[in-house]
Amino acid sequence: MKKIIVLILFIFFCFRSAYALDWKKLHDEADKLTLPEAAASSEKDPGSADRLYSLGLVCLNLHRDKEAKEAFEKILLESGDRVEAKWGVAEVLRRQHDIEKSERLLNEVIQKDGNFSPAYITLAYIKYTQLKLNDAVRLVSKVIGQGAENVDLSNYVRAHLIYGGTKGLIAHRGGPFSKLVNGIVVLGYLKKAESLQPDSAGVLLGVGSFYLLAPTIAGGSLEKAEDYLERSVSMDPLLADTYVRLAQLYKFKGSDREYEININKALEIDPGNELALDIKSGECRFVCTR
Repeated sequence: MKKIIVLILFIFFCFRSAYALDWKKLHDEADKLTLPEAAASSEKDPGSADRLYSLGLVCLNLHRDKEAKEAFEKILLESGDRVEAKWGVAEVLRRQHDIEKSERLLNEVIQKDGNFSPAYITLAYIKYTQLKLNDAVRLVSKVIGQGAENVDLSNYVRAHLIYGGTKGLIAHRGGPFSKLVNGIVVLGYLKKAESLQPDSAGVLLGVGSFYLLAPTIAGGSLEKAEDYLERSVSMDPLLADTYVRLAQLYKFKGSDREYEININKALEIDPGNELALDIKSGECRFVCTR
């Protein structure tokens, strides 16, 4: 009888570790959890991959990347080759600018599960920073094409932000025809993101960046840009890209002191930040002028 019980428990735990996580639900729930809530839930059931994954997601939202990686790696150690946890590690590696390793993991995730939206978003960020802009558009188009019912809200919103931002950069770098064809869609995608998550720091950054960098004739406005970017900082004081765009704003307004304060703040948060290094170096691959 004891052997039968042991066998049943063994089968139970094997099955438990093998089932797929309901990642869409977990991502949506994690956006509403505090760190103490997520930590307490994981401690209550330390064998639960779901709760550990939620803890990792909450840590990502709070820029506690080291702790997030520890949570995702623990899932991989205890539960095998889960695409969700492998993506989580890849996202942390992207933030740490270990791009080669992150990209390799993301391709493994997509090969194993072609419908796992977060992997496409992380890979699109990478392609954007590599200026492989058509690849970035293709990746986020996949997520948008999946439909809101099949993607968690935050990644669905990110897909629209990346699409709009990437099309804007394509327009900026292209000729008159590109500016017409690509530039005309930018604000629509950003406003769609804003309609879905109006209080998201990332959304406020995206829309604020449009108003900052677009010519006045195309809807640019330093006043609107400042409003959106300041609200983005209030929502997430650790989002480095917002400080970069604020630095540009103050440069446009002729305040070199505020430019230096904000660009240095971005690099203090994220020393490897591609946007900050680009602006500071004067290379302007990601748009320095209106």
